[in-house]
Amino acid sequence: MKQLSATAALVGGLMSAAAAQEATAPVKVTQAGSQPSAAGPAANFTGTVRVDAPFKGSGAARVGGALVTFEPGARTAWHTHPLGQTLIVTAGAGRVQRWGGPVQEIKPGDTVWIPPNVKHWHGAAPTTAMSHIAIAENLDGKVVEWLEKVSDLQYLSGS
Repeated sequence: MKQLSATAALVGGLMSAAAAQEATAPVKVTQAGSQPSAAGPAANFTGTVRVDAPFKGSGAARVGGALVTFEPGARTAWHTHPLGQTLIVTAGAGRVQRWGGPVQEIKPGDTVWIPPNVKHWHGAAPTTAMSHIAIAENLDGKVVEWLEKVSDLQYLSGS
């Protein structure tokens, strides 16, 4: 019983030390413009897309995000996220579609929740650019699974 108590005290002490270290870690500020923008890879996007990825979790934190700007007609390929995805539209006019569902219009101030493992795409409207903040969590090293591109027919008709 004494050994069990000593082990529990040791584990509790280690956990307290880790919690104390996290509690005293400095707040990290990433200055605007301190990280370069990147073009959305042609394998995963149609059209001109710019990705600014200002935050990514570290350690046990698994959330990450990006500000993504789509020029008119630009869009993602079909894809899924193992823990889902949240989109917060910040500018312009856009579209989002779940596989087999209707195309939905999105505008600034709208928040979109895509459940885990739901095949979907999102992007700008045909004649208007759109920007959104995209937030997703990492599960076992994976944030997204990219699939086939959205055809022009799918984009324009929602089928």
